[in-house]
This record gives sequence, structure tokens and C-alpha cells, in this order.
Amino acid sequence: MKKTIKLIAVAVISFAMIGCASQNKQKENNNQESTSQRGRQQGTPSYSQLLTEMDTNKDGKLAKSEIKGRLANDFSKIDSNSDGYITESEFKNAPRPQRGGGR
Repeated sequence: MKKTIKLIAVAVISFAMIGCASQNKQKENNNQESTSQRGRQQGTPSYSQLLTEMDTNKDGKLAKSEIKGRLANDFSKIDSNSDGYITESEFKNAPRPQRGGGR
């Protein structure tokens, strides 16, 4: 009888420990995901952030061939002088995208 009670106690403690470890791992994964997405969720990146990520030839402006993502779709709208580059002043004066899907 005592062996059975001990066995049950060990099993309960083991399951509890496994459950806690699993929960901690899940929280850790969620924290890593939210940290990596934080920059994207805070809105429009600064021009210097874009240069750091996309200006492959380090000339201080963004060519269409360097740009990725949504910015590439609106390149012609942002490149106001149509020289093939987006400068900091063009980026700052760019029309802001509409939100809400036009309802």
C-alpha cells in the first residue's frame, strides 16, 4: 500500500513538473515572437532603419532594386522626382497609406 501511494505521488509530481516545463517553454517562445515582431507593430520605420535594412550599396538612398515589401509596391508614388531612388526627403513627404480597407 505504501509503495502504491509513493508511486502515485511520484507520478503526480512528475506530471506537474512536465506541465510547468512545457508552460515555461511556451511562454519563452511567445516572448521571442513578440520581440521579433515589435518593430513591425510600431508603425512606419524611420528612413535610417530602412537604409540599415535595405541600402545594399550604402549610397544613402534607396533604389527600386534594393527595396522589398510594401514599400516596393508604392515606389513610384514615393519617388516624386522619378529619378529611380527614394531619398530621405521623399520618404518623409510620401503619402501615407490608407487604413481600414475603404469602408
